[in-house]
Amino acid sequence: MIIEVHSRDVTADDALTQALGREISTKEGLTTEPGGTVVAHWNRLDYYTDEDRIWSSATWADHIADPALEHPLVSGPDGDRRDILHVTAHLHPLDRELNHAEWSEIGHRIARVAGIAPPGDDEACRWIAVQGQPGRLDVIASRIRFDGTWSDSPRRLLQTLVTEARSIEADLLLRSIPQQNPGRAAPQSGPGPAIPPGTPTATSPLAGILRQLAAEQSGPIAAVRQLVEEVARQATALPGDQAAAAGLDLFWAARRLYGLQEQLGEIASRLQPPSPPTALTPTRPVQAPAAFRAAAR
Repeated sequence: MIIEVHSRDVTADDALTQALGREISTKEGLTTEPGGTVVAHWNRLDYYTDEDRIWSSATWADHIADPALEHPLVSGPDGDRRDILHVTAHLHPLDRELNHAEWSEIGHRIARVAGIAPPGDDEACRWIAVQGQPGRLDVIASRIRFDGTWSDSPRRLLQTLVTEARSIEADLLLRSIPQQNPGRAAPQSGPGPAIPPGTPTATSPLAGILRQLAAEQSGPIAAVRQLVEEVARQATALPGDQAAAAGLDLFWAARRLYGLQEQLGEIASRLQPPSPPTALTPTRPVQAPAAFRAAAR
């Protein structure tokens, strides 16, 4: 996961435009419902949204920027009035597709470590997490709190967010994008026991069985995971808090099943015997000319 902290701005228009990958509009509706584009938000949003929780993208941008209009005398410690914070998290290109609950968790964790949504703080900042493009999440927030004060943030914000990104990757079983010099060879481990080419091993059948179980789309665990995800989607669509909570729990269960698939795949890779080296075609030795052979006698 790569974290990008954009330059602060006085409006949220550009941030939301970048998050969606298109211009904001007064006609396009963005919803906070499961499966919607706004996957997480600040804890007082219910006081402002309607029952359907659908606003146009332009209205969302105005909502985030409103605190600067409501508190015109508030500025940051350096006197800067640009209060819009925009953080983007880019997943690894080979990462699996995340569900609504997992995107929501990433949004809440970014908002928390950035200092805009401290746990249990009812006076915190307005913010939303937008999942508008594949493999990407944008957290857009005002740095002006609900009580009219400027929020505190870590001194080294980017470093703090990158550290949290590593933790998110571990918790959600995502791939980490290594920061290393291109072209540098990976460290090699010490030599292991030699296995003659073509020698059958007892681990080969076991590796095959594990690979079948770990197949991401066609294996038996995948079938169960996909069924659990479907039930979760149906549960979150039902009315009532209990159904919504059950849907989130089912999404987490599906995530754990995916983690089991990845773990079985890693074990299968360790059990798979190395491929035999390619045989080299023997060549005839090069003989010295007859004159040199005669002189050597």
